[in-house]
Amino acid sequence: MKVNQMAVAAVLAAMVAGNAMAKEGGDQYPNGGENWLAGAVPPPGNYFLNYFGYYDAELRDGDGDKVPNTSVRAWFDALRFIKMTDTKILGGDWGMHLIVPVVSQEVKLGGRSASVTDLGDITINPIIVAWHTPTLHWTVALDFNLPSGKYKSGDPRKSIGTNYWSVEPIFAMTWLSDSGWEVSGKFMYNIKSKNKDFRPAPGAPKMDYESGDDFHMDYVVGKHIGPWAVGLSGYYLKQTTDDKLEGRKISSAIGPWSSGRRGEVFAIGPSVSYTSKTGTMFIAQWQHETEAENRFRGDKAWFKAVLPF
Repeated sequence: MKVNQMAVAAVLAAMVAGNAMAKEGGDQYPNGGENWLAGAVPPPGNYFLNYFGYYDAELRDGDGDKVPNTSVRAWFDALRFIKMTDTKILGGDWGMHLIVPVVSQEVKLGGRSASVTDLGDITINPIIVAWHTPTLHWTVALDFNLPSGKYKSGDPRKSIGTNYWSVEPIFAMTWLSDSGWEVSGKFMYNIKSKNKDFRPAPGAPKMDYESGDDFHMDYVVGKHIGPWAVGLSGYYLKQTTDDKLEGRKISSAIGPWSSGRRGEVFAIGPSVSYTSKTGTMFIAQWQHETEAENRFRGDKAWFKAVLPF
């Protein structure tokens, strides 16, 4: 099968146009969403987390250069519910969570824009197990990402969801010293299924598009001062397998991206948190993507609240 330039451009756009909290390159996870106390899952109880933010970026090719007239701007709000139980698994606390995102985005492709507001891809996790020591906390988990988000076959500007399932094993850790210094990281590997409903253009036959798997991590390094904490947070993502169309690797000969369209991005920026006497936590942060290839590159601003109830 010969794939022409227009089809591949549409493929690329389709994989960067949607989901959960500004989907910047085929992601179902909102990179940078977890930082302070990422590995320190709270004690048994029920918790509500709200992630609200804005993402503004332009597409970058395989050399990190801008792709003209291609951009995304998105507001997002994700509602996360966590239940930690009294049940122990291998000495760790067992829990579960659910994430329901809503996205409002504007995507420009080749100078033509379209806006859409709708549900993104929902995440469920029945397996969260957390362990604690006085200074070290760590957690293992397994996310399942569902193709629940709005998907418009043939018009990626109107798609928010990815239209594929994925599974994501997770390891997170937090080191918190007696003097208040913290280093936290959340390490993930996303394994994706195929999108079997892809169309390179409206009315074209359906094709199989397979996004490459990727390793990604969130991080923070900072200092707690009373109820406040200040530091640097961000994320890193490296795609480990090739994007494929109808089972064939995307070729560098038919687009500005590198062979296989393997994405990579690094982001860093300031982060501030405040924890009230009742245990409610507020986090504000800005993350600037300093390097990106075969992905969008831009800026992301967050406001996050963690409420026990």
